Amino acid sequence: MKLLNLSLLIHLCSLLLVSTQPTDQPPFSCDSTDPLTKSYEFCKTTLPINRRVEDLVSRLTLDEKISQLVNTAAAIPRLGIPGYEWWSEALHGVAFVANISQGIRFNGTIRSATSFPQAIGIEARGVYNAGQARGMTFWTPNINIFRDPRWGRGQETPGEDPLVTGKYAVSFVRGIQGDSFEGGKLGESLQVSACCKHFTAYDLDNWKGINRFVFDANVTLQDLADTYQPPFQNCIEKGKASGVMCAYNRINGVPNCADYNLLSKTARGQWGFNGYITSDCDAVSIIYDEQGYVKEPEDAVADVLTAGMDLDCGEYLKNYTGSAIEKKKVAVSDIDRALHNLFSIRMRLGFFNGNPAKQPFGNIGSDQVCSQEHLNLALEAARNGIVLLKNDNRLLPLAKTEITSLAVIGPNANSSETLVGNYAGPPCNPVTPLQGLQSYVKNINYHPGCSTVNCSSDLTDEAMKIVKGTDQVVLVMGLDQTQEREAHDRVDLVLPGHQQKLVTRIASAANKPVILVLLCGGPVDITFAKNDQNIGSIIWAGYPGEAGGRALAEIIFGDHNPGGRLPITWYPQNLTKIPMTDMRMRPEPSSGYPGRTYRFYQGLKVFEFGYGLSYTNYSYEFLPLTKDKVYLNNQSSDKIALGYKSVSEMGTELCEKSKLPVTVRVQNNGEMDGKHAVLLFVRQAKTGNERPIKQLVGFNNVDLKAGEKAEIKLELSPCEHLSSAEGDGQMVVDEGSYFLSIGDKESEITVVFSEDTSDAATSKLMILPRILIFFYIYSFIHSFLCILF
Repeated sequence: MKLLNLSLLIHLCSLLLVSTQPTDQPPFSCDSTDPLTKSYEFCKTTLPINRRVEDLVSRLTLDEKISQLVNTAAAIPRLGIPGYEWWSEALHGVAFVANISQGIRFNGTIRSATSFPQAIGIEARGVYNAGQARGMTFWTPNINIFRDPRWGRGQETPGEDPLVTGKYAVSFVRGIQGDSFEGGKLGESLQVSACCKHFTAYDLDNWKGINRFVFDANVTLQDLADTYQPPFQNCIEKGKASGVMCAYNRINGVPNCADYNLLSKTARGQWGFNGYITSDCDAVSIIYDEQGYVKEPEDAVADVLTAGMDLDCGEYLKNYTGSAIEKKKVAVSDIDRALHNLFSIRMRLGFFNGNPAKQPFGNIGSDQVCSQEHLNLALEAARNGIVLLKNDNRLLPLAKTEITSLAVIGPNANSSETLVGNYAGPPCNPVTPLQGLQSYVKNINYHPGCSTVNCSSDLTDEAMKIVKGTDQVVLVMGLDQTQEREAHDRVDLVLPGHQQKLVTRIASAANKPVILVLLCGGPVDITFAKNDQNIGSIIWAGYPGEAGGRALAEIIFGDHNPGGRLPITWYPQNLTKIPMTDMRMRPEPSSGYPGRTYRFYQGLKVFEFGYGLSYTNYSYEFLPLTKDKVYLNNQSSDKIALGYKSVSEMGTELCEKSKLPVTVRVQNNGEMDGKHAVLLFVRQAKTGNERPIKQLVGFNNVDLKAGEKAEIKLELSPCEHLSSAEGDGQMVVDEGSYFLSIGDKESEITVVFSEDTSDAATSKLMILPRILIFFYIYSFIHSFLCILF
C-alpha cells in the first residue's frame, strides 16, 4: 500500500518467474504426437486465432458449449481438450484461497510463493509448468477506488486516487501478461492473463447488514466519469487487459453483470476491450435469487449473456442456459460469442499450441520460485512502501551502538499471518517485526499485549513489566483479517478493543518516547498518538508481505531511509457518522456532507493523502515552463461562452499538441541518502463548481544521495490532467488559472480559449488595431490642418 514505484512494479510482475523443467506434465491441447488432433484446424498455430477459435467452437455440441461457460470448464476428451480452471488469484504473489475451486495448488514440488506487500506479484508460469495449475487466468488486480476507509477490501487496492490506480493497473497488467511500456513484444501471446476487477463502483462488502450482493449503488454520471471509471478505462486502453470482472452490486438499479451499456457499449465499444468478461462468483445467481431483478433464472442468464458477459463464476449458466435456449430467451449466437472470447484467451496463453515445454514460456520452472532474487524484490517493495508518519525530535533512526535492549509489545509483533494480508499464498520465508528487530538487538523482551488483535482483553499489566529498564519500546499494533477483509467492512476507524489503552499506558511508563508501528490495510484514527508526546515516532507498514519485518527493522535502525507516501486520506472517527452507502464523491455543504477522498473531502484529517516523512529533507524548485499559457483552440465548441470546453470536442490532435513538460529540481538537503516520490498536484485558482480541491497529475521516484540535486521531468496533459466532469459525465476543461504544486512550491499556468494559438497569428491580430489607431490619428491631424489653413 503506497504510491508505487511503477518500474519496480513491472519488474515484480514480469521477472518473478522460474527456469527449470517441470517435474509433472501441465495440461494442454493439440499434442503433436496425437494424429487426430494434428488434423484439427484449431491446432494449426500458423492460422489466425480468430479462425482457430471459429473451427473449435463449430465442433462443439450444445451441451459441450454450455459446459465451457463456467469457471470450472469441463474437459472435452473427444477433441483432446483438458478441463480448465479460470479462477486463480495473484493479488501480491501467487495465491491460494481455501475452500474454493482454484487453478493453483501448493501440494506438489512447489509449496510456497514469494509474498509481496499488498498489492503486487506473480510466479505463476513456474507453478503451471511444474504441473500444479489448471489455468493461467488470474483474477487480479483489484482497481476499485478506496473511497471509504471502512471498506474491508481497500487493502487490496492501490488507494483512493484515480491517476495512481490507473497507472498501477497499466503497470500490473502489462507486467503480469508479459508486456512492457515500450509497446509489447509478445503480440497476441500471453504470459498469464490479468483481470481487472470489480467493474464498477464496488467498494462495500458488508456494512451494518447491507451486503454487496443486494447493494444498489446510487452513482452520478459525474462521479462515474472522473472517479470510478478512469482506472478501468486505463486498464483496458493502455494496459490491454485480457480480462474484466463485473461486480456484484447494482448501479442505479441495474446489476453490473447485466448492464449492456457498461459491458458492451462502454468497455467493448468505447474503450475497445478485446478479452473475456467474467462475473464475480455467484453474481449471476444473485440477480434472481437475492436482488429479485428478474422473474426467473433463465431471465438472469439471458440478461448477462446479451449484456456481453462471457463466463459465470458459479453454476448458474451451466444449470439454466439450456432451458433459456428452449424458452427462446437466449440465442446460440450469444453463447458462441462468449465461447469465442473464452477460447481466444486460452489460445493466447498457448494452451492449444502443443507441449508447453516447447513453447516460449516452456523453460519457466520451479527453481526460482522463492528465489533470492524474488525475495530481494519483496524486501525492496516493502522498504519503499513503509510510511513514516511522525518522528518528533528525530527519534528515528535508532543508533545501533546505543540500543542494547528492546521491549517489543503488540499483537502484530510476531504474526506472520498479518504480514501477508488477504489473497495470499503460503510465503517462502516470512520475517515478523519481532524477528527483524532480533537481527539488530539480541536482548529483546517480547509480549503480545493483547491475546488477539481485537484486544477485547488486554494484558497491559503484564506487558508493563518488560518496559522498565529497556533502552527503547516498540509497539506493533493495528488490524488484521479479523478486522478488515472481504465480506467484512469496519464500523469504527479507531484501534480495536483496548489497543489505545495499551499504547497510552505503555508510552507513559516508558523511559523514552516509544515507537508505534501499525500493520493495517485501511487507515486508523490515531489522533491520540499523533498528539501524545510520549509517542515519538509512528510508522505505517500496511500489510508489508513476507519481508515486512526485516524492512521495518532496517528503517527503525537507519539502514533504509523511509520514503513511502500515504495512498489514502486518514480520516477521524466522526466520518463513521456518514453512511457507507453514500457513494457521492463531491461535498454538499448545505447538508453537512463533507465529500470523499482528498480530491473533494472538506472535513478534518488525521493525515493527508500523499503524506510521508523521511530521515532527510528535500527542497523543490520549478524550472521555468516552456510556456505558461495553454491555448485550447478549435472551432467546434459552443461552450466557450460558459467558460469551459469539452475534451471530446477538442479532439486527439489538439490534446496531444497542448501537452507540456514540467521540470522540477529536487535537492536532498539532509545528511542521509534517500528515495521518495515527487508528487505533482494541480488546483484551480477558482474553487467551487464541483471541481476537485486539488488532484494528483503526475509522480516520479527520485533517489538522491545526501546533498545531491536532480531534475525530474513530468508531463502535463491539459485534456487529461486539467479536466473534470460535468453533471452529465462530460469531461471539460475550464478556462482560467491553475496552480501546479510540489511540496510548498507552486507554479501558475493559464488555460486560454483563443481563435488562433500561433505567435504569428497573434502578431497579425495586433497589427490591425495599430493600423486603425494610426489611421484615426492621421485623419484627425489632416482635418485639423485643413480647418486651420
